[in-house]
Order: sequence, then C-alpha cells, then structure tokens
Amino acid sequence: MATLRDIKRRIKGVQSTQKITKAMKMVAAVKLRRAQGSVINARPYARNINLMFSRLVSEEDRLSHKLIAEREEKNIAVVVVTADRGLCGSFNTNIIKEGVRFVEELKRDGISSSIYCVGKKGFDYFSKRGYNLFGKTTGLFSALHFNYAVNIYNELTQQFLSGKFDKIAIIYNEFKSIIQQKIIIEQYLPIPVSGGDNSEFLIGANYIFEPSQKYIFEYLVPKHLEAQMWRVLLESNAAELGARMTAMDNATTNAKELIRTLQLKYNKERQAAITKEILEIVSGANALSTK
Repeated sequence: MATLRDIKRRIKGVQSTQKITKAMKMVAAVKLRRAQGSVINARPYARNINLMFSRLVSEEDRLSHKLIAEREEKNIAVVVVTADRGLCGSFNTNIIKEGVRFVEELKRDGISSSIYCVGKKGFDYFSKRGYNLFGKTTGLFSALHFNYAVNIYNELTQQFLSGKFDKIAIIYNEFKSIIQQKIIIEQYLPIPVSGGDNSEFLIGANYIFEPSQKYIFEYLVPKHLEAQMWRVLLESNAAELGARMTAMDNATTNAKELIRTLQLKYNKERQAAITKEILEIVSGANALSTK
C-alpha cells in the first residue's frame, strides 16, 4: 500500500509532467500558426503550376518525355514522410503502417520496391526491420527550408532518369485541421498530367509564347517537381505540429485528471491515518484511566 509520502511524490511528478506537456502544446501552437500560413500560401502556387504544366504538355511529351512517359512498373520507389521526433500521437504510426501496407501490396503484385525515408522516425523503423532503403533525409523539420525540397527532388529525379525506378510514389500526411490529418499516396514520377490534352487551353485563344511553348514547358518541369515536393514537406510539417498540439493538450488534460485522483487518494489516506492515530490515543487514554 502506498504511503502518504509516495502519493505526494507522485503528485509532484505528474505536476512536473503537466507543466512540460502544457509548454510543448504552447510551442506547437505558435509553430503551427506559421506552418499553417506557409501551407495556405504554397497550395495555390503548386496547384496553378500543375495546371499550367498540364496545359502546356503536348501529346508527344506524354509519350516520349523521360519524366512524363509511363513505364512498365517493375521497381517502385516509395517516399515515406514522417516526423523527426515523437510525442505527436499516432502521426508517425499511421504513416508507417500505410507505408508497410503499400510495400506489401506491391510485393503481392510481384513489384519490387525501395524506400526513401524523409524524417528520422520512419528511417528508424524501416532500417531496423530489414526493408530495402535507398536513401534518407532527416533533421529537416526543425528548420524547414526550400533547399531540402530541391535536394530531395534532385536525388529522386536522378534515380528515376538512371532507370533504377519505374515509378516514384510519396506517402505523407496532408494537413486538414488541428485535429485532422489525411494520409495521401501521390505519384511523383513519372509526372501525372491532369485532364485531357492541351486543346481546351489553346483552341479559341490567340496565345503568343515567348520564347516558345516547348521552352516554357521544359523550364516548368523542374519548377513543378520542386513545388510539389515543397508542398508535401509543408503539409507534413503542419500536420505534425497539429498532431503534437492535440496530443499535448490531451496529455495535459489527462495529467490534470490524474492529479485530482491522486489528491483524493492522498486526502483519504491522510484522513485514515489521522483517524487511526486518534483511536490509538483514545484507546491508550482509556487503558490508563481503567488502571
């Protein structure tokens, strides 16, 4: 049975934990506001550059361009975007589970796969369980910069153009709200071209391309891929902060409830101890008076 000192020590320990979780929640809330603003600003650019790219691509490019033409899928690269740290609820667990499910599904279909880990948590999981890894980028979310997206784009594109992979897919958490994240599996390479051909864009319009439609298209290819990778990193970062804020809020609430329960237990034990002491004193006094 716990003594009063043990209960009091545990109350102090939970109170210390509560202060930490409350502080982490406040830090996450401040970072989330900035990250959410970055995502909101990046989405229109990524969406419009994708739309412009899809309108400029020609039928010849669809069939012959090295970054657009579909290939027979024999070897697929899976980019799994997790966080560098924990204490964010099921954020990392859900992404890792989806990555494992996707890889197993490819295996059942007779397609080999390799994993590229963005974030330390994903790398720690897959590297310790014998999965085929071909690269990693960790420690980027503490100070997220556009250069990280460019570096990842360069590495993935180089592997794709070398013929090592026939397709590259990205699994990440899309930011919906503070309490909601959506797991997305998105094709990165070959570049998916939305809609039909560019006839809807060109028919009835007297566009003048300078220097040329082909030149603008080739210029947009790397810009498009960099923008999409940057958006993915921003989405994952905002989703992670939202998950951490929610998890720390729940932890703070649970700590408060635990402190209340321990305080009631402490009061009951203290009352029982006082009652016991009073009974001992009265019994001793009665024993002395009867002598």
